[in-house]
Amino acid sequence: MRFRILGTVAVGTGGAYHTVPGRSQRGLLASLLIQAPAVVPASTLYDELWPRNPPVNVENALQAHVSRLRRTLVHATGDPAAGDALRTQGSGYRLDVAPDAVDLNRFREYVRRSRRALAGNDLPAARALLDRALALWQGAPLGDAAVGPLCRGAVAEWEEEHLAAREDALGLRVRAGEAMRAVGELKRMSLAHPGRERITELLMVALCQSGRQAEAVGVYHAARRRLAEELGREPSPKLRRLFRQLLSQDPVLHRSTVPLGRTA
Repeated sequence: MRFRILGTVAVGTGGAYHTVPGRSQRGLLASLLIQAPAVVPASTLYDELWPRNPPVNVENALQAHVSRLRRTLVHATGDPAAGDALRTQGSGYRLDVAPDAVDLNRFREYVRRSRRALAGNDLPAARALLDRALALWQGAPLGDAAVGPLCRGAVAEWEEEHLAAREDALGLRVRAGEAMRAVGELKRMSLAHPGRERITELLMVALCQSGRQAEAVGVYHAARRRLAEELGREPSPKLRRLFRQLLSQDPVLHRSTVPLGRTA
């Protein structure tokens, strides 16, 4: 039994995923998976499933959703014992699940292994592992189940990890001599995340390697204005140093060893 939370919440078996019916059931399963294998207090689950208007008898309502989710696990897997993974413990509930059964954990493991490979200068392995990590994302994490504070906070954290992994992947593409192919996506990311200097750095280097130095200079000046107007600060020393290298036409910017962000 596997679980998808990097997209609409679903249960998988035999290579196929089955969407969990009902937003409350999806929210319940998501909350349990976020904390697994720890016990999630019933009070936390009340806040997750009914953050604004809880039912009059919230205890019975939660118990009903737990029973339905157990039946859903059995139906999705075809295993009569699958529902036993959802256990009542004390004043809460827990889900017995192996770490690698959750796509989020596999994503994180692939990213860790990719960064170790990059630290060892094994760029092909680093790229392959990142490709596997990013392929696990099948839409907005938790889909419509991110209603309560636990799920919303988790989604914000995961989206930051996803963005960092995308930056890693584009940095590796530039290092592999595919700068021209990376420019378009970097421009889109720069518009979506204007405050992230690493994207600006990658875009400047990619443009430089594509023979578009004047455009790279323009990217720096635009980022500097944006930082001053929106955040009231100057570019970081790293970004300013990259700009000086660009102006001096430093040949290191055209090498596969050019520093393009984190390496471990």
